[in-house]
Amino acid sequence: MEWFDDAKLGIFIHYGVYSVNGIDESWSFFNNYISHEDYMDQLKKFNGEKYDATQWASLIKKSGAQYAVLTSKHHDGVALWDSEVGSLKTNKDYVAPFVSAIRNEGLKVGIYYSILDWSHPDYDVYKRNKKRYNIKEDPARWENFTTFNHGQIKELSDRFNPDLWWFDGDWEHSAAEWKAPEIKSLIQSKNPNAIINSRLTNQGDYDTPEQGVPLTSPENNHWELCLTSNDSWGYQPNDKNYKTTNQVIRILVDCIQMGGNLLLDIGPKPDGTIPEEQVEILEGVGRWMNKHKGDVYDMQKGIPPGYYYGATALSRDSTILYLFLDYNPNEEIVIKGLENEVNRVWVVGNGTKLRHRVMSRPYWSNKPGLLYIDVPDDVLDKDVTVLALLLDGKIKLE
Repeated sequence: MEWFDDAKLGIFIHYGVYSVNGIDESWSFFNNYISHEDYMDQLKKFNGEKYDATQWASLIKKSGAQYAVLTSKHHDGVALWDSEVGSLKTNKDYVAPFVSAIRNEGLKVGIYYSILDWSHPDYDVYKRNKKRYNIKEDPARWENFTTFNHGQIKELSDRFNPDLWWFDGDWEHSAAEWKAPEIKSLIQSKNPNAIINSRLTNQGDYDTPEQGVPLTSPENNHWELCLTSNDSWGYQPNDKNYKTTNQVIRILVDCIQMGGNLLLDIGPKPDGTIPEEQVEILEGVGRWMNKHKGDVYDMQKGIPPGYYYGATALSRDSTILYLFLDYNPNEEIVIKGLENEVNRVWVVGNGTKLRHRVMSRPYWSNKPGLLYIDVPDDVLDKDVTVLALLLDGKIKLE
């Protein structure tokens, strides 16, 4: 899990036939907003004529992300690679160029795969209010589906050997019905170091909270927040409710201070190009990540709340305390309960040393007092400023 914990930022890519009409991926027919036939009619028009995996990978690299996850198959069952196991697939392979381009940029490859498949004739669930059959009454049919399911996973494993597997859709069946332990064994027999998310009925290595930023650190020490850049996973041209770059960076900082990653989603257009608003966000996040790259990838979970009014992080050896400022501090900031002596304070990204002093610590008291740090306006980052405090040893808090 070491590379994953150090990654801090990943990019999620929801790309599929649903982008043609700009509708909800899979859920639009499952919830009867559109017929299954009309939904699948999009497949004929999904050509990705401007799809350029190299451009995608270059932008993702520029964002500062260390891994990228592509939807190889959503709940609609449409495979984005040239699958020999299933017949429902796009007219060309989108996964192979993606994997190659991402690895050429030195990034880790993640593959999203939905283990449920509402379009497969041997899958029991069809729509919210309709099932094809009951698996207890027709176990042979369910066995046919699990054979197909495991076959596609093996195919992805053999062809692309992902560094990370992002499963989804496990809620409709138990681990035993999915044969989830067998899926995990299948993956690990090919790549013992492959990372698996928590959505394989708790067979995975890390947790994946969705959309809502956690208020406290998840119980699992390894986790990522998956978050849309607007309100939609896939491309929906009518959804203009984009987060600002500043908002995304502040959410990223929240994840860092709690010891997690941010998996930020983009939804390419049907022709394969990435919407300008999403390009702008990735480039803006990349500016901030690049400015702080000497420190940000080594940051670990920060100190508990109450010592400082803001987000924090620690260096790997706990001898550097990082403070995040997403506001103008009006000349100075304060830290309470820090028992260490502070050797030096500087602004990460430009190296400017800052004046600091301890107040409210009389000679007869063993209390640590209040540490004040002067922060002039001219050192503030336009999004989030990062300060580093070099301590006289491992951090000690009252």
